[in-house]
Amino acid sequence: MRLPIGPLGRTGLAGFLSLSLLLGSVAVVSVLATPEVAFAQGGDEAADAAAIPAEKNYLTWVAESLGWGYSIVFLALSFTLVALFVMNLLQASRSNVVPAELTESFEEHLNAKQYTEAYELANADESFLGKVLSAGLGKLSAGQGYPQAIEAMQEVGEEENMKLEHRLSYMALIGTISPMIGLMGTVQGMISAFQTIATTTTGAPKPSQLAGDISTALFTTLAGLMIAIPAIAAYNILRNRVARLVLEVGIVSEGLMSRFQK
Repeated sequence: MRLPIGPLGRTGLAGFLSLSLLLGSVAVVSVLATPEVAFAQGGDEAADAAAIPAEKNYLTWVAESLGWGYSIVFLALSFTLVALFVMNLLQASRSNVVPAELTESFEEHLNAKQYTEAYELANADESFLGKVLSAGLGKLSAGQGYPQAIEAMQEVGEEENMKLEHRLSYMALIGTISPMIGLMGTVQGMISAFQTIATTTTGAPKPSQLAGDISTALFTTLAGLMIAIPAIAAYNILRNRVARLVLEVGIVSEGLMSRFQK
């Protein structure tokens, strides 16, 4: 029972492209801003000081740079990631996968040869282990042999494992698409910056005119990485936890059912 690794390979490419575009934009702005700075030094310093905008709050700056579209997208991804993490953390708990109470009670019924009670106990339990044990003991109660019981247990185990993988895969998906959305914002910001350069008819554009577009490129990349990094980390941690618990379910269930092997 292996958990699939999400398609995370493109994240590195997205980060590399984002970094390349950002470095290129910084170089363009530096080259274009040089004549403007020299011109400003020879002009009226009082007028330049009056033209300097008031300092903005950092959160306001971030919100204006991202815009409504990217802000809503990144907030939705953030809330979804938190909800998925909590849900998967609860689903991957030991009490939900391989509860110790069920193991002890089931073994006591088997030792007392109370097979009907053992089956009812496992069948009423909604845990991973309970479903696996009820599938195996159900085959034995129907008069089928031990190999058929083990096969039924494996089928149920694969089905339950697939459910856990399915929930985890959404976290991997968020970890993959978040940097790609950030890369899209980076490209959009660079296109807007070059459009500003191309439509400027009198000399070079002011750095303040390009700052908004560069900020969009930078903050979309930052927001995408801030979501993707914890998403990838949480996905791998939970994936390893699920794999360990699924392996434990297989060992415990086969150990309990091995007494029926002839």
